[in-house]
Amino acid sequence: MALRSEDHVHQFEAHLNDVIPGHSIDCVILGYHDNELKVLLLRRKGQDLWSLPGGFIRKSEDLDTAATRILEERTGLGSIFLQQFYTFGGQDRRSVSSKSEIAMLNNMLKQYPFKEPDKVSAFLRDRFITTGYFALVQLNKVSPQPDFMSSQCEWKSLKALPELILDHSHILQKAIAHVQTQLNYLPIGLSLLSKKFTMQDLQNLYEVLLNRSLDRGNFQRKMLALNILKRHEKQLTGKAHKAPYLYSFDVPRYNEKLKKGIGFSF
Repeated sequence: MALRSEDHVHQFEAHLNDVIPGHSIDCVILGYHDNELKVLLLRRKGQDLWSLPGGFIRKSEDLDTAATRILEERTGLGSIFLQQFYTFGGQDRRSVSSKSEIAMLNNMLKQYPFKEPDKVSAFLRDRFITTGYFALVQLNKVSPQPDFMSSQCEWKSLKALPELILDHSHILQKAIAHVQTQLNYLPIGLSLLSKKFTMQDLQNLYEVLLNRSLDRGNFQRKMLALNILKRHEKQLTGKAHKAPYLYSFDVPRYNEKLKKGIGFSF
């Protein structure tokens, strides 16, 4: 039986003593669809404000366990690529003078029937250090689930982002920059593409991540030279041009290469 919103509120309030104060986790969950990189965002109830999925760390959890739990709650997936990338502890990261942030907190306190609103207010208004994680997921496998404070949980294109709360825009930018600099060490294709893909699909993904065009011939030669791909039957499209081959990753070889970096220069 699904919990009522009021039940979620009381659970949230009751568990405040069970979490580490002043420390949170924010997750940048990245997916890829129609040649676009997308991020999973939450929309706050009653407000046109969006946020990254996040949560608090239980005193009984380590950071990775808490991040995995938060991701599973929002995506429905229990086994995805997840990595910590940065800790955000700037003294001014909350910008408590911001009208939108003050309005967000005040709206929350009025909207939900907290038994001890002053206690909840003090907890949420305190200074927070947040640990950033990013996840790479196959978008079509995700079942987005909003939390009790959100009305929507949706994929948004990085090209058309809504207004984000707090410093979440900075967190997102930092995550993208981290992915770009660590491409040789991350299972980008394995995590973001379907199991079978064309060489053009793989090249398109790298071009989106790098935000620039790559030479088709050079890309294919370098990828095949890595010996991490398995070639399958051709993709029959019914069109006049030559049908492309489908590929999949040789996962053991791919993972072994990633340990030292695949050595792919772009």
